[in-house]
Amino acid sequence: MSLTTNKMFYVSWEAFHRATKELARQLLGQNFTAIVAVSRGGLVPAAIIARELNIRVLDSICVASYQHDKQGSLSVLKDASLADSEQLLIVDDLVDTGETAKALRERFPKARFVTVYAKPQGKPLVDNYVTDIEQDTWIQLPWDMELAYSKPLAEEV
Repeated sequence: MSLTTNKMFYVSWEAFHRATKELARQLLGQNFTAIVAVSRGGLVPAAIIARELNIRVLDSICVASYQHDKQGSLSVLKDASLADSEQLLIVDDLVDTGETAKALRERFPKARFVTVYAKPQGKPLVDNYVTDIEQDTWIQLPWDMELAYSKPLAEEV
């Protein structure tokens, strides 16, 4: 999806942490032994889930499909070294069109694949997620935004 839509979904750090903790709650008792975070978006939720589920083994796979705001062809910049297994959890921030998810499903067919956010096209490819996002909505995650000073309303008059 390109950033040609007017629909935006802004996520604060607090909202992201709350949603990711809910995702971890869904996974309790499933005995995962390791996590592969999909870099870059999956790094933060993977760290939160690892803490909540007391998983100590983490790896990452670096998959690039976006150049700024346009989705292009998929390339693996760094592969994970962990072996595929049913105790492996793959974590990403968002499933959009499902192209990354398809590649990860091929690479790790036994693993569970989870995301915090899911759009309709990619939703069938994830095992668990927390929040639905419309397909034509661009999501702004907290690490993509800066905190900035804003004038009090009284000073704008």
